[in-house]
Amino acid sequence: MKRIPDAVFLDRDGTVMEDAHYIKSPSQVRLIPGAAAAVKRINDAKVPAIVVTNQSGIARGIFTVDDYEAVRRHFESLLEAEGAHIDASYYCPHHPSITGSCNCRKPATDMFETAIRDFSLDPKNVAYVGDRWRDVIASKKIGGRGILISSHMTTDEDRRKAQEDGIETAASLGDAVEMLFRSY
Repeated sequence: MKRIPDAVFLDRDGTVMEDAHYIKSPSQVRLIPGAAAAVKRINDAKVPAIVVTNQSGIARGIFTVDDYEAVRRHFESLLEAEGAHIDASYYCPHHPSITGSCNCRKPATDMFETAIRDFSLDPKNVAYVGDRWRDVIASKKIGGRGILISSHMTTDEDRRKAQEDGIETAASLGDAVEMLFRSY
């Protein structure tokens, strides 16, 4: 019998909150309708909800680490106001054309591997949910289950790659969470 995932890795922008391109102010944070309820369902199952996000705006000089942290705190406070919480957040501040290549920028897997170590997770029993192929391909590199959700940032190329890689798709974070917990 399958069990529920040991953790759910969530992309932030476009998955849990609206992607407003280089969000540098807490006033720009808007939760996607239904996202807090989906995160709460993860929380209620006693499964860590872990955000893993690329934040190249830092490398680009669009916002600072302090700006990112202010946005993160406000994002988490909006979730908490709806009874949900994020257990940990990992971010990559790099961009290859500015800082050179790194091992953390998705689709690289360092942030996921760090979280797997930090939380002592079974890499074969985690889930990756995001609105871009780069958010979910770690499921094929590390193990676990990837689910690509649709947002205005999801490209046809992302959908094609997900299909080629055997990654499932869902219309929303809520639908993805339903898929995760229904099949276990």
